[in-house]
Amino acid sequence: MTAPVIAFDLDGTLIDTAPDLIAALNWVLTEREFSAVDPVAARPAIGYGARIMIENSLRDQNVTLAKSDIDAMHADFLTYYSAHIADGSRPFPGLEDALDTLTQRGCILAVCTNKGERLSRLLLDQLGLAPRFAAICGADTFANRKPDPSHLFGTIERAAGVPERSIMVGDSITDIKTARNADIPVVAVDFGYTEIPVAELGPDAVVSHYDDMIAAMEEIAPHVF
Repeated sequence: MTAPVIAFDLDGTLIDTAPDLIAALNWVLTEREFSAVDPVAARPAIGYGARIMIENSLRDQNVTLAKSDIDAMHADFLTYYSAHIADGSRPFPGLEDALDTLTQRGCILAVCTNKGERLSRLLLDQLGLAPRFAAICGADTFANRKPDPSHLFGTIERAAGVPERSIMVGDSITDIKTARNADIPVVAVDFGYTEIPVAELGPDAVVSHYDDMIAAMEEIAPHVF
């Protein structure tokens, strides 16, 4: 029988990347003499990506820039972020124990994220987590990205699994839509990056700590294990 695949989102699900993403955002803003953002206020927008974070921050300051200027800020953001990608980013509490348990139970672990693949691998490498995952698939790995189900299907295939024995874990509407589009069960964590409480977005289960992850998976998808 094919081993179960557990496909995780990255930012806000596996890793609390907010400290380094917001630091990069504030660096690129203040380098151009704009105001830095409040970290708490900026956190929910992280799931939309760096460019949206920049655009939102400028809009909040009543600043309108040409596309070429936004492009330059985005490029500078990525350069800075790449150099500081794991300064403050850390796995969420209980993650590594949960990954150990899933592996011991014969599950294959994968990452399905809209973060670029290079940055995803760089982050997980620096945190010593990359070897845990059979597949690390980012926004540019396939022709389409989440919530297109082909992104999740491709990730599962690279992990040598099948959709019928897979579960998605995420923190946002994008992850939930991806799972729904793929007809795959989805567990949402409520400590990630979303403007709307994740419990209101219709996942199959919600957990507040990785200590509760395995039980939630068993309840919503007993056929997977």
